[in-house]
Amino acid sequence: MAKNDLQGALDLLVLKTLAQTGEMHGYGIAVHIQQASGELLRVEEGSLYPALHRMEQSGWVRSSWALTATKRKAKYYRLTAAGRGQMEAAERNFEQLVEGVRAILQYA
Repeated sequence: MAKNDLQGALDLLVLKTLAQTGEMHGYGIAVHIQQASGELLRVEEGSLYPALHRMEQSGWVRSSWALTATKRKAKYYRLTAAGRGQMEAAERNFEQLVEGVRAILQYA
């Protein structure tokens, strides 16, 4: 899988998480992805925060500072309309990729 495909998969996971949960800080996004995947996927900080920054620069997410439940200052991210459109396009592309891989795996 090419690096752009992996980056696209991370983008999709983050955007989908924000669509499902509303607003969330980076650590919460990482925990949600890990838990929702049944502990199969783990997003490292070194990948997550550059991706969030890139998505913010692209206008797919917006951020604001707020206090966490433990009274720590954290940057919270939320999905924008552009991000929702990107998420939907990424979901379609991912489904096509899965279909292609499935076809190759089933090829006799």
